[in-house]
Amino acid sequence: MTEAADRIFVNGEVHTLADPDDGGDAVREAVAVRDGEIVRTGRTHDVELLAGVDTDVIDLDGRVLLPGFVDAHTHLTTVGRYLVHADLSAADAPGEAVDLLAERAAEVERAESDGDAGADDDAESGDWVLGYGYDESTWAESRYLTRADLDHVSTERPVAAFREDMHVAAVNGVALDRFADALADAPDETVPTDDDGEPTGVLLEAAIDPVYRAVEPGPSETRVVVEAALDGCAARGITGFHDMVRDSHAPRVYRDLDAAGELTARVRINYWSDHLDAASEVGLATNSGSEMVETGAIKSYTDGSFGGRTARLSESYADAPDETGQWVVDPDELNETVAAATEAGFQFTAHAIGDEAVDAVLDAYEDASRTDAGEARHRVEHAELADDEAIERFAETGAVASVQPNFLKWAQAGGLYEERLGPERTAETNRYRDMLDAGVRLAFGSDGMPMDPLFGVHHAVNAPAEAQWLTVTEALRAYTSGAAYAGFDEDRLGTVEVGKRADLVALDVSPWERSDAIDEIDVALTVVDGDVVFDGR
Repeated sequence: MTEAADRIFVNGEVHTLADPDDGGDAVREAVAVRDGEIVRTGRTHDVELLAGVDTDVIDLDGRVLLPGFVDAHTHLTTVGRYLVHADLSAADAPGEAVDLLAERAAEVERAESDGDAGADDDAESGDWVLGYGYDESTWAESRYLTRADLDHVSTERPVAAFREDMHVAAVNGVALDRFADALADAPDETVPTDDDGEPTGVLLEAAIDPVYRAVEPGPSETRVVVEAALDGCAARGITGFHDMVRDSHAPRVYRDLDAAGELTARVRINYWSDHLDAASEVGLATNSGSEMVETGAIKSYTDGSFGGRTARLSESYADAPDETGQWVVDPDELNETVAAATEAGFQFTAHAIGDEAVDAVLDAYEDASRTDAGEARHRVEHAELADDEAIERFAETGAVASVQPNFLKWAQAGGLYEERLGPERTAETNRYRDMLDAGVRLAFGSDGMPMDPLFGVHHAVNAPAEAQWLTVTEALRAYTSGAAYAGFDEDRLGTVEVGKRADLVALDVSPWERSDAIDEIDVALTVVDGDVVFDGR
């Protein structure tokens, strides 16, 4: 007698999103799950045969059921800080950002007066007013926040506002004074000054590091922001994510939640390159860990961002003819780090946005001591500006393009890309169609800007240039099986097939039927390892 299922999903439109070579996106009606594993798919009548006395039967009532989304690139603690501190993504102008920071300052004052501040004894951020996620490219007054803006928030406590890409920050006078010695040692181009030679309060790239270290939450606050972000993940259908971690207590929090059976998404931890020696010494290796928490890649930078004009380009910026960006990590140092990580048996992943940076990473992978980047599944994060030759090299080496379709929000007419690169190069950014047609492994993630797969899928499906555009099925695969492949998880995640883990998401509306408004579709259910972690029905 066949053992009953723990849970079955019936009367739905189940898209398996299976590989085209294995029959493609077959559509079913129902799914049965036992011990967190998919044990049957098919017609509702057939799957209902596995219903026992204790089986939980969930009627999808025509909803679309998909594999759970895997976000291949995020910074979860930053996403959580949007929810705990000032969320500046809601600001439409510099003044609105200042108002949001002022509201947060009032909250910090109240917490101190109520005796709630400083609960996290090992955090240094207790007296800070923090805001995350502003994007000046969407403002009529398109400029960075400055010291002058943030001094309106407070002249008594330090204030910091981080741009959405985290490559640009603004601080007030208190913070500038606090970090005067550290900023004096930072590269000149990372600390812009005014006509009088005084710092404007804008910080770029390495100059932000002292601020990052000062506001990094301790273990207790880290748990708060992680749990807040995990709730957000569940509400958006995210069943797994690859977290880029540096000097953070997040790995400890993930493992504590896993041990307690309270982790509501699978986590793959990509450690910064300055953690390589430590990771090796304690016995971590790519793919080691539990079913819920794995060690991923060693991660590094090459260049900066388009927003900060620090992405490394072969031709100058359209709005700054004398600038071609910066090396955050120069190619020689990158080559050494890639070789060391590869030799130690780690997957490697490198942030590269400008075309020169993308080429530098591919050079390093080709020079690495392992046979090829495909065997190691080395990754390039972002790859926003990759030329024809680079795309061919991706395909030849097997390197994964770990990209963010939500960045296409900047590719619209008059957007950030056009401002920084001009219209011709704007149409050559984020070339997902060209990459897929060339045989490049494509993995979608969000970089937390925002951490919302349907938002990213919408932009990939409705991209403004032919070289960028994907079908609904292709975009969904990049956020499911593509991201799973980037994490060596294609045998257990990424499709709705017998033998795979039951990580699923149900949508209220079909993205195929509402392809012009995918970002407006609501998540109805999120299921991780067979357990419902979000029910929005």
